[in-house]
Amino acid sequence: MMTDRGRPSSVAGGLVRHIPVLLSEVLTALAPEDGDIIIDGTFGAGGYSRAILDAADCRLFAIDRDAEALSNAPALASDFPDRFEAVLGRYSDMESLTAENGIETADGIVLDIGVSSMQLDQAERGFSFAKDGPLDMRMGADGISAADVVNTFEEAQIAEIIYVFGEERRSRAIAKAIVKARAEAPITRTGTLADIVAGVLGRGKDHTKHPATRTFQALRLYVNAELEELAAGLSAAERLLRPGGRLVVVTFHSLEDRIAKRFFASRSAPPQKGSRHLPDSEGKEFLPSFQLLNRRPVEPSEQEVRSNPRARSARLRAGRRTEAPAKKPDFAGLGVPELRRTGGA
Repeated sequence: MMTDRGRPSSVAGGLVRHIPVLLSEVLTALAPEDGDIIIDGTFGAGGYSRAILDAADCRLFAIDRDAEALSNAPALASDFPDRFEAVLGRYSDMESLTAENGIETADGIVLDIGVSSMQLDQAERGFSFAKDGPLDMRMGADGISAADVVNTFEEAQIAEIIYVFGEERRSRAIAKAIVKARAEAPITRTGTLADIVAGVLGRGKDHTKHPATRTFQALRLYVNAELEELAAGLSAAERLLRPGGRLVVVTFHSLEDRIAKRFFASRSAPPQKGSRHLPDSEGKEFLPSFQLLNRRPVEPSEQEVRSNPRARSARLRAGRRTEAPAKKPDFAGLGVPELRRTGGA
């Protein structure tokens, strides 16, 4: 995983994104028009929001669960008076958040999934293992921290979290090393955890990727319930979009993309008979709630990857809402792992 300067990046299972990735492709898929109401469910640095507001005389409603991210909002409110507003919250709660602000339906929704550049840049947030800081990783101010997980959860549960959310094959060895280390002293720093994981895995042949990358990704996804948030947010968007409205989702790793892929598949075509991922609709007329805008995920061009290496794993999926009723959420069918949300001694 490389930064723009060619040095190894050091993020909690994500890519540092100082500029919006796939920006032109997002605008093409979203196709904002004058008078539209657009929701940016993951405001972050505001790159997508600004570009959308520049592209059409529309109204944009932004959401972010991180209060610090919303420090960028006043600038957009000043540049686009009466057209932009932002609120603190989770995009899975977009229905209630928009209703509180007089919005009943939306013409377009964009979701840029993952950790933001501001969160990664601040060592005190605990997302980076290059900048030593408190082992936190929370995107918001509530809930358990990564330190809570590694210091209080049982060894088997830590191993399961690292295996399921980090896709780390040596999760058991890492969990064992974590439990051994915490018996001597609590693990409270990102650098300490990174050294523990590196001690188990070694540096390996790929010097561009830190051995702790998968473990940090796993803890971040678990602590913030990011996959559950994604699945709930997709269903919320389905209910909120008007017929003809567009949903655009940008993901950065396979777990996220799998959920987005299955969501659009389950909403655009009846499941194949015997599918273990999607509910059986045998005997019922299937009414698609989305029409796919791209059969295969849109990937960054070679030119974008050369100029912005952090874009290389981005995948864009999009769909247009039909008049059919929204379907019931099915987290298991979308591939959201079922793990206990609490633990400890």
